[in-house]
Amino acid sequence: MTARACLEDVKAVFRAAPFLSRIHSEEEYQEALAVVDELIDDVDNNIALIERLTDAIEEWENASESFTEFNAGIQSQDAVDMLRFLMDQHGLGVADLPEIGSKSLVSRILNRKGRDLTRRHIEALSRRFGVNPALFFNG
Repeated sequence: MTARACLEDVKAVFRAAPFLSRIHSEEEYQEALAVVDELIDDVDNNIALIERLTDAIEEWENASESFTEFNAGIQSQDAVDMLRFLMDQHGLGVADLPEIGSKSLVSRILNRKGRDLTRRHIEALSRRFGVNPALFFNG
């Protein structure tokens, strides 16, 4: 395939799916999400396209007015709020977090009774839940 033919194919793809470069509307956002859902079934062969789409999706979610309230809420969360969220998402109770320690320690942290999550706790929780430790810090 010549460079000119390749360029024409690329232009055709971007005309058919403009959200590959930048999402411009809620409709394109939904299309991009749907395409990622399809591509994820074969991550190894689709990784470059998935990364491009998730970058475009993230840019949209960070800039779209429809996400303003959500983004503001996330930014105001602290480590305890994030821990509560993760516990809720995974159906965990205070006895289910040996990374932190005893049930009473987990309870004191969750109730903000003079105990905070330490760096060691956050590192262990990040590994367990497969999340970036930065999620535990607001701002």
